Amino acid sequence: MISPLPDRDAAPDAPAYSLIIRDISDKRAAGEPQRPGPSPATGAPADQVTAPASAQPDSADAYEALIQFLYRTPIGLVQISADGTIEMLNPKSSSLLMPLTTDGNLGNLFAVLAGIAPELSAMASTFAAPTGVVCETLRVRLPPRAGAATEPQVLSISLLKLDAQRFMAVLEDATAEVHREQATLTRRLDNAARTDGLTKMPNRRAVQEQIRLIMTRPEAAAQGESAVMFINFDRFKQINDTLGNAAGDKVLTTMAERMRAALRPPTDRIAVAAGPSQMAARIGGDEFVVVLDGMRCTADIESVARRLLETISKPYRIVGQEIICNVSMGVVLGAQASGDADAVLRDASIAMAEAKRAGGGRYVLFDTEMRERVVRRGDIEGDLRRALQEQQLFVLYQPVVGLLDGGGTDYATGVEALVRWQHPTRGIVSPVEFIQVAEECGLIGAVGDFVLRQSCEDFVRWQAELGEGAPRLLAVNLSRAQLAQPGWTEVVSGILAATGMQAPRLQLEVTESLAAQDQQVQERLHQLKALGIKLALDDFGTGYSSLASLHLLPVDTVKIDRSFVSQGDTSHHHRVLIEATVMVARSLGMDTVAEGIETPEQAAVVRELKCDKGQGYLFSRPLSSGALLDWLGARAPQQTT
Repeated sequence: MISPLPDRDAAPDAPAYSLIIRDISDKRAAGEPQRPGPSPATGAPADQVTAPASAQPDSADAYEALIQFLYRTPIGLVQISADGTIEMLNPKSSSLLMPLTTDGNLGNLFAVLAGIAPELSAMASTFAAPTGVVCETLRVRLPPRAGAATEPQVLSISLLKLDAQRFMAVLEDATAEVHREQATLTRRLDNAARTDGLTKMPNRRAVQEQIRLIMTRPEAAAQGESAVMFINFDRFKQINDTLGNAAGDKVLTTMAERMRAALRPPTDRIAVAAGPSQMAARIGGDEFVVVLDGMRCTADIESVARRLLETISKPYRIVGQEIICNVSMGVVLGAQASGDADAVLRDASIAMAEAKRAGGGRYVLFDTEMRERVVRRGDIEGDLRRALQEQQLFVLYQPVVGLLDGGGTDYATGVEALVRWQHPTRGIVSPVEFIQVAEECGLIGAVGDFVLRQSCEDFVRWQAELGEGAPRLLAVNLSRAQLAQPGWTEVVSGILAATGMQAPRLQLEVTESLAAQDQQVQERLHQLKALGIKLALDDFGTGYSSLASLHLLPVDTVKIDRSFVSQGDTSHHHRVLIEATVMVARSLGMDTVAEGIETPEQAAVVRELKCDKGQGYLFSRPLSSGALLDWLGARAPQQTT
C-alpha cells in the first residue's frame, strides 16, 4: 500500500511515502489475520519499515500509529486493484471475508463477494468519475453457518474509487445495527398499532394492555386504587349529520386535547406503565376511555370524572358555530373489575349506557346488577323477536273520558291503545320491561306498526257493533323509529285503507321531547297531519317544549303529564301549571287531556280548571277489546251523565 504520511519538518505540500508490499501467495495461513510481510528491500517486517530520511523521526511515529490503526480498527479495510485483486487487507476484513470462501483464497475481492454481492464488480467497472464513492453501506445478508449464531449475519460494504487503478472497500459487521434498526422499527410499528390515527391518542389495543397489566399484577403490587372510565358523546351523530364528518372529526380532536389537559399531570402517553399512571385513549367512533391507576381513594376518582365532564362539555367552536356536546360516562372501580380487559371495558360501557338512560351529561359507577339487567335485556330481545313472529303481543285499551260542564262524563270519547306481551313462560310482560329494549335493538318500529294495525282493526269492528255507542277516537303512540322510517307516512296511509279506518278518527301521540327535537320530525308530523290524522303531544311538561313554543308544534291535543295531575289537588304550584297549560292550549284551539287521574279529588281539580278530557285508573284500567265493550255497555244508559 502506498500511503502519504505526514512530515512536520517538510514543506506543507511535500508528501512523504512508504511502500508496503505484502505476499498473499502463501495460503497456509489464510485463515489467520494477515499482517504485512517482510519488506523485499530490507528484509524487515513491513510494520517496521524505515520511513524515508526526510520523514524521520516524526513520520516514523505517524507511520507506526497508522499501522496500529489498521490492525486495531473495528472495520475492515481492503485495497484492491480495478479488477478486484486484493493488494492490502487488515485483520478485521480478513475475519469478515474468510467465512465467504470455500478454499481460503482471498486473492480477489469481487470473487469472494460474488455469492452475496455480484453487482459489486459491475458497479466498480461502470463508475466513470476519476474518484468518488461507488457505493455506500450496501447491506447484504451473509449465508447462515451451522453452530455460528454469534457470527456476523449482515455485512455492510462501501466502495470508494481512489484513482483509475485503485479502490478501497470498507467492510463492517452490520448485524447489531440492523437488529437495532429492526427493534426501533418494531417499536414504531407497535406504537402505530397502538395509536389512534385521528387523535394520536392510545387506541383500544393500548387500553387493553394497560387494563391487563393492572388486572394481572399481584395485589401487593398495587399502589392505590384504579378505575376505567368509558366516555361517549350523547348526540354526536347529529353533529355529523348537520355539520359534516370534517366538523365531527374536529370535535373529536378537540375533545382529545381537552381530555389530555384535564388529567393531572396532562398526558399523551402511549406505552403501558406499571404503578401510578393515567391513560386517555380513543377506542373508536366517539368512544373514549380513561384508565387511572394509583389513585388515593374513590373520591379522587369521582373528582377526575367530574373534571372530565366539565372540561369536555364546554362549548366547541366549529366552522363558525358554537356546539354544545355533553357526554355520558361509565366508571368501573378496581374493586368491581372482574374478568379480562374486554370484560372491564364492557362493564364500563354498561355503566355509560345507564348514564345515558338517566338523561346524559353525567357519570355512573358500575355495579354488578347493571350487568345482570343487560343479560335480562338480551334475553328479552331474543324473546321479543319470537313474540313478533308468533303473535304473542296483544293490545289493551284504556278509556279516555270527556269531562263535561256541569260534572257530567262522556264515557265514549275515546280510547288509548297500549301494547302488552303474553310470554309463554313468564306470563304478562310489562311494557316497562320490553319497550326500552325494543327501542335499543331496533324492534320498536315493528311493535308500533303491529299496535297501529291491530287497534285500527278493533276500532272499525267496534264501530260496526256499537254504532253511536262506540268510542269516537283511537289514540296510538308513535316512536322515534317510526317517524324516522323512510316512507312511513305511506305505511300509515296503507293501514288506514286496509282496515277501513277513517283518518279523523285516529290520533297519533308523540312525546313532547321527540316533537320538539328536530326539523325532520316536525316535517313528518306535518305529513301525517295532511292525511287528516289528529296529533297529540304526550307527557307535556316533562320535555323540551314550553307554553311559549306550543304554537310551533302541529298538534291538536295536549296531554298533561301525570306528574302534574297527581299533585294538582295538593300543590298550588302544580295547580297553576295545569291551569296555564289549559288556557294556552284553548287559545290555540287545542284540546287537553289530564293523564293519570286516580282519585275523585284529582278529577275535581282538572274539571274545575276546564280540562277537556281525563284518563286514569279512576275511570278504568286498560281493558281487552271484549272487556272494553262490556265496560261501554254497562255505561251506555249514562254515556254522557
